[in-house]
Amino acid sequence: MLSDAELERYARHIVLREIGGAGQLQLKRSTIVIIGAGGIGSPAIQYLAAAGIGRLVLIDDDVVEPSNLQRQTIFATADRGRPKVTAAADRAMAINPQVAVDIHQRRVAADNVAALIAGADAVIDGCDNFETRLLVADATQAAKVPLISAAVDQFEGQLAVYRGWQADKPCYRCFVGDDPARADRSCADVGILGPVTGILGSLAALEAIRAVVPFGEDSAGTMLLADLLSLRFRTLRLPKDPGCSACGQSAV
Repeated sequence: MLSDAELERYARHIVLREIGGAGQLQLKRSTIVIIGAGGIGSPAIQYLAAAGIGRLVLIDDDVVEPSNLQRQTIFATADRGRPKVTAAADRAMAINPQVAVDIHQRRVAADNVAALIAGADAVIDGCDNFETRLLVADATQAAKVPLISAAVDQFEGQLAVYRGWQADKPCYRCFVGDDPARADRSCADVGILGPVTGILGSLAALEAIRAVVPFGEDSAGTMLLADLLSLRFRTLRLPKDPGCSACGQSAV
């Protein structure tokens, strides 16, 4: 049950017909894994903590640097040099002490990814390299856990939800294929406008909530493209690839 304090805290959720008390209780019982406590993870962690997600699992091997502070708003100047997961956990629990936060200061690898996402109701991938994205995508596909993948670049962003184990939904490899030699573009190399990460991270949090308490239209199988230089948004349909090595007919 929700306590009186929780009923007061989440009152604006509970009055929503699509959420209600039952939906808020589902959020309280849920676990969301966030890969990367950086530009995308920063707003996602804050909004999910505020929303009453019962357990957040934060995974990042990095420490807070001065150049992070321009966009990673979960951190303060005094956090410089601290592990990102530790500083982010402190902030999440300051926002909502009713949320449990597990932290893993490590890099996602082939030998730990399955254990790191175990028990998740959804996974947000906001990491900054393609190799890790493929590892997380394959692990969520194998575990049948919804994957919310967000990426940003300068003034642009993209967001998609993948549930490739379902017959009519694509997986991440349907979109990117099997080529592991894709070049990564870092923020240090090309730059990023701070609010772009805030917008995409907030949308990722919204999709994590939708994964736990379904509302509105199902966004899996589509990709949202945001061009913030021109303030334009468009949605593309992502078809399932019958020849996909991860979820196609041969894989099944």
